[in-house]
Amino acid sequence: MLIAILTDLHANREALEACLAHARQQKAGRYAFLGDLVGYGADPVWVLDTVMDYVRQGAWALIGNHDAALLPGDKQGMNPTARKVVDWTKEQLRPDQVEFIAQLPYRIEWEDILFVHANAWAPEKWEYIDGVMEATRSMHATRASITFCGHVHMPTLFHLSLTGKTGEFLPTPEEGIPLSKQRRWLVIPGSAGQPRDGNPAACYATFDTDTQELTYYRIPYDAETACQKIISAGLPPALGHRLINGN
Repeated sequence: MLIAILTDLHANREALEACLAHARQQKAGRYAFLGDLVGYGADPVWVLDTVMDYVRQGAWALIGNHDAALLPGDKQGMNPTARKVVDWTKEQLRPDQVEFIAQLPYRIEWEDILFVHANAWAPEKWEYIDGVMEATRSMHATRASITFCGHVHMPTLFHLSLTGKTGEFLPTPEEGIPLSKQRRWLVIPGSAGQPRDGNPAACYATFDTDTQELTYYRIPYDAETACQKIISAGLPPALGHRLINGN
């Protein structure tokens, strides 16, 4: 089965549409959405409705910190720009969408795979995997051979050898990577809705459970339209401009 893994959608309709269309072309049989469905972007209603529809058809979905910020009682710290978008997003959503977010889990385990938004050691605390040290901590915190993780907006792959040594490398898009069962893996697909590595193309990945092959993708999309929607909604223009620049 081919699983399409998308994370950090950030209410970016144009990016999500492009990624889903590409995943359908690859004949993905199941989908995993690793959180931060909303925040930053101008289409939270459409993005949530789309994810909700996929979940009804058997997809997995997790809660991210921007999603959790919409719920009553959330006290996490956010910068003023992110908080402004959260407040705006609250005014857009229907009660059933907020209810959907409230029931999303922090982690999902399936066979030998773990899906989380932030990390495996404390997914509810939203700590980042910024490098080898945090990646090692996360891989040691689970028995799963493969962890798929969001929160970080740059595509990266970590692996832990039998001797306990952790390696890190930046994947090349569209080049299949066999994930040996002799190692543990931590896969960060990168952000579909707000890439930050200088490349504005949306990020997502697929994993073939039969061949154990992982593939990263970069998908061009209409970032200009997504940018203009952000500005027209009265949200901080910088959030739109960064989509065009990919930073």
